[in-house]
Amino acid sequence: MKRVMIVGQPGSGKSTLARMIGDRTGLPVVHVDRIHHLPGWQERPRDEKIAMAMAEQAKPIWVFEGGLSATWEHRFSRADTYIFLDFPLHVRAWRVFWRTIRHYGRTRPDMQENCPERFNWEFTKWIWDTRHTGRRKPLALLQRVGPGKTGHHLRNAAQVRAFLSRLDEAGVTGLEARHDSDHNRTARPQG
Repeated sequence: MKRVMIVGQPGSGKSTLARMIGDRTGLPVVHVDRIHHLPGWQERPRDEKIAMAMAEQAKPIWVFEGGLSATWEHRFSRADTYIFLDFPLHVRAWRVFWRTIRHYGRTRPDMQENCPERFNWEFTKWIWDTRHTGRRKPLALLQRVGPGKTGHHLRNAAQVRAFLSRLDEAGVTGLEARHDSDHNRTARPQG
């Protein structure tokens, strides 16, 4: 496990799972919300977001969570592990509400600086409006998982816990991946 792609709709637990995988494996974690936003909830220009995501995706090791679907094809082609967190709307809505209450007025660790948590009607409406369409592309990618890539369709907290438990049992770490990528980087001929 060297490159893990995690997708899912808001409130599915992408950031939390990415941090947990990063903690267990030593792989660096990339949160798309840090790419999407500038400080103060300002949206970064689209071309800049895509360039930043592509630069992260080109690196040898990562756990990359989140949207920016314009870069998914490249991310998916590079990933050796694909995880679709496909939780029901009522669970996701509750989680978004609860994290807003829990972090209200403060910036979450997976967000860009000075993006304090707040209630946002537009975001809530977007969660509702995309409750069906937001599943199509992740499911289509899951169907394309083939040799050399593992796919996981996790639909509830018990399945996420089971996935993490298997990861712990297997003793998967990114330290070997990090060492291999460092070795490969320094072993390449210059020129």
